[in-house]
Amino acid sequence: MKLVFDFGGVLFQWQPAELLKRVLPTRAVDDTSAAHWVSEVFQGYGGDWGDFDKGLLGAEELVARLALRTDLSTDEAQAIVDAVPEVLQPIDATVALLDRLRTSGVPLYYLSNMPAPFADHLERTHAFVGWFQSGVFSGRVRQAKPDAAIFALAAERFGAAPDELVFLDDHPPNIHAARAAGWRALHFTDAARAERELRELGWAGA
Repeated sequence: MKLVFDFGGVLFQWQPAELLKRVLPTRAVDDTSAAHWVSEVFQGYGGDWGDFDKGLLGAEELVARLALRTDLSTDEAQAIVDAVPEVLQPIDATVALLDRLRTSGVPLYYLSNMPAPFADHLERTHAFVGWFQSGVFSGRVRQAKPDAAIFALAAERFGAAPDELVFLDDHPPNIHAARAAGWRALHFTDAARAERELRELGWAGA
């Protein structure tokens, strides 16, 4: 069994509505308006933000597109982009699980939709990113989940047959795509549930 971790929402906190409430306090004033702005800004991780995830445009161009497409000012759009690295904070329980998996000898990999500037930040800031044997960030390969191509690329990079890989992700479309690619996949909700499910698959770590 080789484990592949998503980052946002699995290993790092990712709460876009709370981010926008903080960065756009006069616009994202409650849950309803925050949900609206999540849709406007992130577009379900397609559109402009999806291109940023895939490394098809840089942060400066993303800011310009957000300001052009919405009624956000350039300063507001820039503030959103600037705030993302700060809110990508480790989920302690998942990091602890990752450490136990590493100690027990389970091969660890990652597959994350992450723009290159944010990936650079995470690698510089968090030593545990170095615990992985290998990984794929979307912004560095110009592909993103749930496209089938990134799963094929990841399996090749990890030197694994698809059925050797167990993928943990919090986003159902990515789970479905992984399974369609022949991977086993677990819908991540929290570290405790993930640990139970990994033990059911045969992990016997301490």
